[in-house]
Amino acid sequence: MTMIQCISPVDGSVFAEREAMSLEAANAAVARARKAQKAWARRPLEERVQLVLKGVARLNEMSDEVVPELAWMMGRPVRYGGEYKGFNERSNYVASIAADALAPLVIENSGSFERRIEREPHGVVFVIAPWNYPYMTAINTVAPALMAGNTVVIKHATQTLLVGERLVRAFVEAGIPDDVFINVFLDHATTSALIATGSFNFINFTGSVEGGRSIERAAASTFAGLGLELGGKDPGYVMEDADLDAAVDTLMDGATYNSGQCCCGIERIYVHESLYDAFVEKSVAWVSNYKLGNPLDPETTLGPMAHRRFAAHVREQIAAAVAKGAKALVDPKLFPQDDGHAYLMPQVLVDVDHSMSFMRDETFGPAVGIMKVKNDEEALALMNDSQYGLTASLWTQDPERAGRLGREIETGTVFMNRADYLDPALCWTGVKETGRGGSLSVIGFHNLTRPKSYHLKKVTK
Repeated sequence: MTMIQCISPVDGSVFAEREAMSLEAANAAVARARKAQKAWARRPLEERVQLVLKGVARLNEMSDEVVPELAWMMGRPVRYGGEYKGFNERSNYVASIAADALAPLVIENSGSFERRIEREPHGVVFVIAPWNYPYMTAINTVAPALMAGNTVVIKHATQTLLVGERLVRAFVEAGIPDDVFINVFLDHATTSALIATGSFNFINFTGSVEGGRSIERAAASTFAGLGLELGGKDPGYVMEDADLDAAVDTLMDGATYNSGQCCCGIERIYVHESLYDAFVEKSVAWVSNYKLGNPLDPETTLGPMAHRRFAAHVREQIAAAVAKGAKALVDPKLFPQDDGHAYLMPQVLVDVDHSMSFMRDETFGPAVGIMKVKNDEEALALMNDSQYGLTASLWTQDPERAGRLGREIETGTVFMNRADYLDPALCWTGVKETGRGGSLSVIGFHNLTRPKSYHLKKVTK
């Protein structure tokens, strides 16, 4: 018997554990989902949409359970109230566009021919969800997949072991039929073996680059569709005409909120030389106001990282950068709660460059590097000097300039005067080692369905 354990970053205790399923049991669960899929897809679209929304509402009713549970599992302070804002916004938006997104494309409807393209569900969708925003990232695929007529099997990250269980419970209690939405507990080897059997029609994975490669290898020759959101090293560029205070507030929040554990968090910032000194000074002051501590304390604004090994990686990156000449500007005396383990203080580094891992490799922690640049060309070259490409944040009062630069940036989303936000009306996608595919928006529905063409010749008398 293999047990999967969630070790709480709050105190290092075992917060939850579940028995890992055998491959035989997992195959049986997927078979139940496949058997349930056709009947689910035959239900009217609006009925499916409303049942999903009832599941969302039921999860909202579970906030007293969900919010402290998240704090225990991955360290986010309870003061932030879980992930309900984004969770609800995304669910409600995809519900509002489902009918249009899935409507047939009618080419001809004449006395002689009827020609159209319809969207048909893939079948069984496998969602492998991450721990950093475990509810919001999961719902990006779960909601539109179910609405489109797929059945869904979800496997959650060990660090947020109970989230898939909570989601399925909420949706089933709201009326989603048994076996339409199933949670499984799997170890890595069984996950890969299950994928390799060809059991799934579409697989969505959010996680590390190496994890994405493992999914691709397991799915090779199965012809299953893949959606992969992997690593990130998102840049911000502050131009000479930027609103300085707004840029500091948004970029520092984007770099450190959730202890920096965000796929689209800001990890490197390039500032025009005319604003550089002021930006650095204000950023250090902003970050220094955090209160690091137990996430169950409502006064805490920065909790521990989700696991001590994640914090160790950040510390190692910072130490290596400092050894190569970088300067860490936030005073450690302000954060006596930093225990050298999961509780990690925020940090701002200057005198950094791209020879340092800190400016090239994913950090995924509450630390950011700031570099001075002379012009757009220099900033553009630095922003593109990365193996990742999820979002880029541009700060200027000139939309035309932002658009011109945006077309040259190798990224999935270009922001102007905002950062670290997922707009459900836009496709969430990335380039390079950030992955492939896209979720949400009309395009997200299209990725979770396949086209079927109808070419009907009418008999004329």
